[in-house]
Parts: sequence; structure tokens; C-alpha cells
Amino acid sequence: MNPFEEELLQRLENYALILVRMVGELPNPPLPGHQIAHVLGSNLLQAGTAVGANFTAAIEMSNLPDKAARHQICIQRLAVTAYWLRILGQTGMVASEQIDPLLAETDELLAIFTANVKMLRRIENG
Repeated sequence: MNPFEEELLQRLENYALILVRMVGELPNPPLPGHQIAHVLGSNLLQAGTAVGANFTAAIEMSNLPDKAARHQICIQRLAVTAYWLRILGQTGMVASEQIDPLLAETDELLAIFTANVKMLRRIENG
């Protein structure tokens, strides 16, 4: 693993841990109305933690098209994560003070992965 991959993986792990902590603070069922928080939190965790998992898989790949495809999956998962973050913020279940920095980080990660996909495709096409 090169230094860039190492730094990005650490960043993704920190991102996932922040999401885990935030979802852990959501109300738990079976209280009335808390099923919604559970469903939204589960969807957020599934998308947000999948980014690091897919990047970990990409690190191990030597085939550039496969690596670019994995990075593209990271882009998709980040877009879905941003969606669930916005929904949680709009419902008022999570304060905008918590959501806004995560959305900013999501945007930065999207930019990184988008640039990576473009670079990998350029290298692949010579």
C-alpha cells in the first residue's frame, strides 16, 4: 500500500467511525416512531461503511479496470451516504452541526474518488 492509499484508508475509517457513533446516538426501537430512525441509520451505515470496504478491496487489485470499477462503486456509495445524511438532517433527527461537516467530507471524498477514476482510466487507455 502506498502512502496515498494508506492516508485515504485512514480517512475512510475515521469517516465510518463518525457515522457509527452518530447512528449509535439515534433513538432505538421499540419506542413509537423510532423505527424510522433505525431504518435511516441502517441505510446510512450500510452505504457509509461500504466506501472503506470497497476501497480496501481496490487496494489489493492490480488490474486497472477492476480498480477503477471499485473506485466507481465508492463514488456511488458516497452519493448514497450523502442522500441519507441529508434525509437525517431534514428530519431533525440529527443536528445540522453534525450533518454539515460530514456532508463536506463526503464531497471531498467524492472529488478524490472521481479524480482517481479519471486517472486510472487515463493510465489504462495509455
